[in-house]
Amino acid sequence: MAEERRRAVDKEQQILRYIRENPFISQQELADKMGISRSAVAGYIAQLTKRGEIKGRAYVLRDEGRIVCIGGANLDRKARGKQKVRLHSSNPVTITESCGGVARNIAENLGRLGSSVTLISCVGEDKEGEWILQETKRHGVDVSQVWRLPARRTGTYTALLDIDGEMVVSLANMDIYDALTPEMFADKWSHIAAARAVFLDTNLPADCLAYIIERCRTENIPLFVDPVSSAKAKKLPERLDGVDAILPNREEAELLAGMPIASVEACAEACRRIRERGVKRVVVTMGEQGVYYQSAEQAEHLAPYPTDVVDVTGAGDAFASGLLYGIVNGESFGQACRLGLAASALTLQTEQSVSPLLQPEQLAQTVRQYEKER
Repeated sequence: MAEERRRAVDKEQQILRYIRENPFISQQELADKMGISRSAVAGYIAQLTKRGEIKGRAYVLRDEGRIVCIGGANLDRKARGKQKVRLHSSNPVTITESCGGVARNIAENLGRLGSSVTLISCVGEDKEGEWILQETKRHGVDVSQVWRLPARRTGTYTALLDIDGEMVVSLANMDIYDALTPEMFADKWSHIAAARAVFLDTNLPADCLAYIIERCRTENIPLFVDPVSSAKAKKLPERLDGVDAILPNREEAELLAGMPIASVEACAEACRRIRERGVKRVVVTMGEQGVYYQSAEQAEHLAPYPTDVVDVTGAGDAFASGLLYGIVNGESFGQACRLGLAASALTLQTEQSVSPLLQPEQLAQTVRQYEKER
């Protein structure tokens, strides 16, 4: 049996070598080169595809550095007050539009950092959807796996910001994601299985979230989850086994833990409660108090890197991007969190949700600068 398995592995490795040389090689050509039947080649291809070593035609090989981001891709509108915002009153504002969505923002951030990244999301067949796809692709993101849904409108997110850049209220129209089903993600699973890490936000329906979390658990695929908001965090399953790390803000962590968080000590207890649900690591972003992360082996509270705040929108997405960038580049979890803080600081300095300052050297330099000053 062991000898038979060894021969099968040798055949699979042979097939992978030929596919690297020519991704468009046919199964008959593979059979001729290897001296075996076409049906035997098909069997090996099926096993390699199932394991995520290759994904479709042309055969695309597993990319050890690739990150797959699954979730929202929206049109962001920001209305910024020209004076202190007053509720129940007319407020003069300046309105800007940009591409948004948590998963899309993180994918673009990672693209700017030079990472290999694929976005899996959905947009409508409208001008907003087309603009989002083109802009996202322009920054190095593979958008070939995004669904275009003709009967739906592309999602929109509108934020009202005070004169100091702090958010007053946000409005979201995300009905398009209700069209997604677990079966649709099953069809794309070979792309997901080929990733070094998967990022998931909670814009998806609850059954899709449960399906992705459970399948990543059974196939040992590193999974990072952003709850997005308190309302959307409720869609997560009670058991979070298989989630490598969850990245809530304070309010989301309070909901997930079922307790208030008024101090770092309370945050530590909240993280412990969230880990009891099966997640390996919890990272709570706490605004001006920085971040607190906890696993079974370690816990640390990191103060934020000082910066001039222009706009808070996108800072949380930037943190997640820096953390993922660190993880896939072999950094420790603590150092990955520091890269996240650096990405967040750079994003706070701009009005854009995705900072043009986000470059690998700039990220490393920011960490060096602030860690030296501490």
